Amino acid sequence: METLALEKRQLCDIQGRLFELALKNGLDCPGFIASFMNSRTAAALDDVYDRLQWAGEEYILDELNDEVKGLKKAGSAYTLEEMYWIGYTYRYWHYYTGEYSREIYKIADAETMQECWLGFHTLDVEMAIDDLKEIYKQKQDGSCLRSC
Repeated sequence: METLALEKRQLCDIQGRLFELALKNGLDCPGFIASFMNSRTAAALDDVYDRLQWAGEEYILDELNDEVKGLKKAGSAYTLEEMYWIGYTYRYWHYYTGEYSREIYKIADAETMQECWLGFHTLDVEMAIDDLKEIYKQKQDGSCLRSC
């Protein structure tokens, strides 16, 4: 695939920083990720153009908090590096495959992404996405030979 355009990489970075901000604000990481990936806020970021795309992570977090009527505090915490990678990878995944956030989350939920971080964060992001899709396919086929 051709290299992702700079503006799309910047949006991946914004989403990575959004996920970091959720951790810094003491939110439950898996709960935040599930809420975000299944939200209208994430769907707006999936659009070709939406004002949210350039609003910055603080504003996006406020929008999501309003949408879900309060994000859950405390609970399970991931590392800052895991949160950034998960957020960045999810946004990149959308640009790479055209799949929407809600669909992506069904393939690789928060737990899967966190479990795979150690083995996948040093891979090329497209390779990591291809591997996550393959793990999902193998689980669906009942032939899961490989995990993170």
